[in-house]
Amino acid sequence: MSAPRSRTATATLVVVAWVAVLGVVLVVGWLITHPLRSSVDPWDNDVSRWFAGQRTGSLNTPAEVGTFLGETVVGMSVALVAALGFSWWQRSFLPAIFFALLTAGIGGFYFVATHLESRRRPPVRILDPGLVPDASYPSGHVATATAAYGGIVVLAWVCAWSARRWVWVLLALPAFVLLARLYQGAHHLTDVLTSVVYTAVWMSVLARLLLCHAVGHDPAHGDSGGRAGPAPRGGGLRGR
Repeated sequence: MSAPRSRTATATLVVVAWVAVLGVVLVVGWLITHPLRSSVDPWDNDVSRWFAGQRTGSLNTPAEVGTFLGETVVGMSVALVAALGFSWWQRSFLPAIFFALLTAGIGGFYFVATHLESRRRPPVRILDPGLVPDASYPSGHVATATAAYGGIVVLAWVCAWSARRWVWVLLALPAFVLLARLYQGAHHLTDVLTSVVYTAVWMSVLARLLLCHAVGHDPAHGDSGGRAGPAPRGGGLRGR
């Protein structure tokens, strides 16, 4: 079994990983708004027009609900409650640190990308009023929903093994938010998919660096090999 990393080494890896993911987000944004624009925009716009063509009075309300679930204040509130709940349950600060870095990281990605990579919103009537016209890339709502609800899935996978069979249902919420943003014409398909990918990658990096080193087994395999003692409250994180 490898020796635990020092806090300095872990912090360094977190920073390096964040910078690396940010670099990829910016490169993707530059590609779809510059050299690949003539190839991406036509079918991206076709997808947006298709969603706009599906609008009905009965679907507008669910779309508003989906957008609400991805609002920053809603997502951050969910993350805060989950972080405090898991930290109290596991008697460890790691869930709170995990969620803090997760949400701060995606906030940083969004802030930098929207300021450096300008992209017009889809050429359809936008049902979410007041949006900045040239801040289509990436989608903050989708990233927030992926982080908040996906983060709960990750922590449940680590801390509450018995909940693994049903906790996956929470992943339907980011998908719901994604469809709602497309339906409302707020983003292109490439905007929302990029947000899902970079948030999932950032979440995976943090889980690997912060959580896997603190459990009695690798969460991806579910077997400690008999080398670790019992984990606290439900079988997850060793107290930190």
